[in-house]
Amino acid sequence: MSVKWEKTGKTSGELTFEISQEEVKKGLDQAFKRVKKNLRVPGFRKGHVSRVVFDQFYGEEALYEDALNIVLPEAYTAAVKEAGIDPVGQPQITPVSMDKNKPWVMKATVSVKPEVKLGDYKGIEVPKQNTRVLVKDVDAELNKRREQNAELVLKDGKAAKGDTVTIDYTGTIDGKPFDGGSAQNYSLELGSGTFIPGFEDQLIGHKAGDDVDVVVTFPEDYGAKDLAGKEAHFATKIHEVKSKELPKLDDEFAKDVDDSVESLDELKDKIKKDLKKHKEDDAKDAIQDAAIKGAVENATIDEVPQAMIDEDVQNQLNQYLGNMQRQGIDPQTYFKLTGTTEAQLREQLAKGAAERVKTNLVLEAIVAKEKLDATADEIKQEIKDLAHDYNMDEKVVRRSLSDDMLKHDIAIRKAIDLVADKAKQVAKKATKKSTAKKSTKEDDKKADK
Repeated sequence: MSVKWEKTGKTSGELTFEISQEEVKKGLDQAFKRVKKNLRVPGFRKGHVSRVVFDQFYGEEALYEDALNIVLPEAYTAAVKEAGIDPVGQPQITPVSMDKNKPWVMKATVSVKPEVKLGDYKGIEVPKQNTRVLVKDVDAELNKRREQNAELVLKDGKAAKGDTVTIDYTGTIDGKPFDGGSAQNYSLELGSGTFIPGFEDQLIGHKAGDDVDVVVTFPEDYGAKDLAGKEAHFATKIHEVKSKELPKLDDEFAKDVDDSVESLDELKDKIKKDLKKHKEDDAKDAIQDAAIKGAVENATIDEVPQAMIDEDVQNQLNQYLGNMQRQGIDPQTYFKLTGTTEAQLREQLAKGAAERVKTNLVLEAIVAKEKLDATADEIKQEIKDLAHDYNMDEKVVRRSLSDDMLKHDIAIRKAIDLVADKAKQVAKKATKKSTAKKSTKEDDKKADK
């Protein structure tokens, strides 16, 4: 095959290649077999005309377009391989010549992956992560669980922040009711921020049986445009005031909130272990993100083709909407519920597309330099993990993903682990405006080092 590659830019060029007479002939034969099934020629039964007769009536050129569609994909793939280029996006292919009894000549305008020159990607300095768990961290989690298990009891007195009131309210603007402005026996926690700013504050200090005229102004960016920026009056009746009664912090409480423990001390130990694991996971993610970001910043990358950015956005969109569908929400329903459009979602996803593409290019370059690969056992495990994550049969996953795709993803993860494992944690430098607070000896004793 005659192949010629000429760069026209940093990430673009023209690929000229030939399709041999032998391949052209095969394409013409296949094209003829397809069209003759429905062909009607005087003197012949439908579908029984010979190739010679067809050429006499219509000319061989009538098959050229179909034949080209048949032979072009394989010919283009072979030309790309011979030229040693790594194309992205769809090429624009135009015929140069399609002469009878001669090789067909094609020219493809192609975008290719940019060249990546790796900088330092081992030993990158990242902020030191603190994974200690202090007593106050455990206490905060215990208090959170007490709040979650609190009981509401009737309160004979004025409502305070944190109390829950049962109310009727009727809203009006310029004396006229509006849609969604009224409710009966509504339960509202004061200070929760559930209602328009200012509404809940005006109920504080009132008791059951009070009538309160609540006056608020809808925010300028309020979702309902017909209400945005307008002053509203809410005639509000308070029926009940309830306060939270927190459960006693003892062994019984511990068993109530976690049936795997028998005492408060056991619950504290379990919370401490869970918080430690959570902090360690967060620290690992933070180190990984910082190290990869450093590797990308240290690399030199030619301009990123728009085709790669567009492909990334499409992949992100497919993944996002796919996750929604797995939760039983189809795209139309999602856009209706969120009040957005596909174009807006694409615009949002496009914001980080260039950086995602650069990151992937750097990781691919590390894979190549380090000669990272995936074993057969790793591929099998990957299929099992994907089947479990997406609740799919392993055979279905196997059919939908090629070895190359699986190997690529596994190798990329190995590159990420390599960069993160080789990173060096360094203490955060204090600035002139703010200095790091030193832990007290008491905190250090309480900390899980």
